[in-house]
Amino acid sequence: MTEQATGAPRPQPRARNGGQQQTATVEHVTGAQSLIRSLEEVGADTVFGIPGGAILPAYDPMMDSSRVRHVLVRHEQGAGHAATGYAQATGRVGVCMATSGPGATNLVTPIADAHMDSVPLVAITGQVASKAIGTDAFQEADICGITMPITKHNFLVTDPADIPRTIAEAFHIASTGRPGPVLVDIAKDALQAQTTFQWPPTHDLPGYRPVTKPHAKQIKEAAKLISEARRPVLYVGGGVLKAQATAELKVLAELTKAPVTTTLMALGAFPDSHPLHVGMPGMHGAVAAVTALQKSDLIIALGARFDDRVTGRLDSFAPFAKVVHADIDPAEIGKNRVADVPIVGDAREVIADLVVAVQADWEAGQQGEAARGGYAEWWQQLSRWRDTYPLGYDVPEDGSLAPQQVIERIGQLAPEGTIFAAGVGQHQMWAAHFVKYERPATWLNSGGLGTMGYAVPAALGAKAGVPDRTVWAIDGDGCFQMTNQELATAALNNIPIKVAIINNGALGMVRQWQTLFYNQRYSNTVLHSGPDADGKQPSAGTRVPDFVKLAEAMGCVGIRCEDPSELDAVIEKANSINDRPVVVDFIVHEDAMVWPMVAAGTSNDEVLAARGVRPDFGDSDD
Repeated sequence: MTEQATGAPRPQPRARNGGQQQTATVEHVTGAQSLIRSLEEVGADTVFGIPGGAILPAYDPMMDSSRVRHVLVRHEQGAGHAATGYAQATGRVGVCMATSGPGATNLVTPIADAHMDSVPLVAITGQVASKAIGTDAFQEADICGITMPITKHNFLVTDPADIPRTIAEAFHIASTGRPGPVLVDIAKDALQAQTTFQWPPTHDLPGYRPVTKPHAKQIKEAAKLISEARRPVLYVGGGVLKAQATAELKVLAELTKAPVTTTLMALGAFPDSHPLHVGMPGMHGAVAAVTALQKSDLIIALGARFDDRVTGRLDSFAPFAKVVHADIDPAEIGKNRVADVPIVGDAREVIADLVVAVQADWEAGQQGEAARGGYAEWWQQLSRWRDTYPLGYDVPEDGSLAPQQVIERIGQLAPEGTIFAAGVGQHQMWAAHFVKYERPATWLNSGGLGTMGYAVPAALGAKAGVPDRTVWAIDGDGCFQMTNQELATAALNNIPIKVAIINNGALGMVRQWQTLFYNQRYSNTVLHSGPDADGKQPSAGTRVPDFVKLAEAMGCVGIRCEDPSELDAVIEKANSINDRPVVVDFIVHEDAMVWPMVAAGTSNDEVLAARGVRPDFGDSDD
């Protein structure tokens, strides 16, 4: 009996890698079976998706896989964000799957989101049959062309023999160097055709060589600047989390005694409670963090990209500072701010080498007076700013819930190791400020793209990836209404997330801007039917939608909280329910605002600690 007839595997020689001879296993399968086998071999254990005509051949062999779990979502955008949440929580590649045409285009937003935040994601889409490509066939869309600017790389597969190599390369590209999304578009006839499955395949990526080891000369120059600085700041971005470099960061910070700022994408990279941590910088960053960067004479940027939300008006950002900029992506260095010492490399290796270089310099006596004193004068200024302008909020005089209070108590009452996923807007900033992040991979959010609707599916994906951890989605009532259908996905797949809806009846951040910059003309930001005659929030009978009823209709537990005296009991009840998703509708005061704030397009020198309160930095000498 021949191998063709039996389908029995046989060893095959493959190209030598690193001088070692490897053997590959060959099987006769369909392209669809080859796809599922490839996913198994690269270690994918969860796929979020929805079947459709072009991708349907892949769904049949998926039923036979004991290693790949498929989570049937309710919208492809939910699949993409769930895969992102999975990746951010686990550190592994997230996988989503959709059919051609509208299925694929519904993945565009989460792909763009993953691209902006450097999340390792592989999106697999079905495509019309290869002979129909370019004919405007039913449900055809050039998804490779559409996503070219927002993927790290993408593939169109028309030959079934290419499937194993393509999947292996997609996972390799997505997870190495600067992580990012990779799209694999597979023609339907390639999924249906007979082929051979051979593993492991040989990579063919001649132009892809990420630099991970930093240049020793640049490390030496950076160490010299640290020794000479009087007002250094460690500006830590999400790249430190991606590189799993948090332990090395702590060593560097404690060695140098330099203040640490962690961006929105880096929360948890350095413990919030650490005395060297001065907070999150940016448009809504802590006054001490914003000012530390602005008044510094040396910025050591690690895995950060000097985006506009951190810098404010770029030409006035940190005017006294030299810049050491370390990033694994050379395109980021010098893109927005010229680097005096550019360092291309993996953040973990860069920081480890910096520690060694700084220690060597200081042991050799090559240490400036400020560094020898632990930057005492600099810390005196920082401590004054931190003590004078701490984060805080006002409790509403009418006895209603303050949104900051709700989020703060959720953080304080959450079990250790809880993961928080936030939507975008006011609640996102409050969650960044009033939950304390002590560990990496406990804060998930859409930082670069600012995608409303991110929180619920991302929380679902995170919980699917780390089922033993509590996962809270902190969402606004506007964001929640974009992807709340994924509650049904969570309920039916036994993924018991917890959702806090910070319900102020409005698109809160947009309303804040209308309050501050548009003379309180609230054009199209009210989400409910309007206040009652006495000016209070709508009664339960007039709420549209009623989030408690909606949650119950989706198979979740629905709870409403309006009274501050009930706040702790409601949160503890939500924490105690672990057999179903829980949704808590927190009715909060609609006029709460996010402070501090740097208005868009202005200098960070114009930071406001509260409305009408500009800090006095005592910097007239500057």
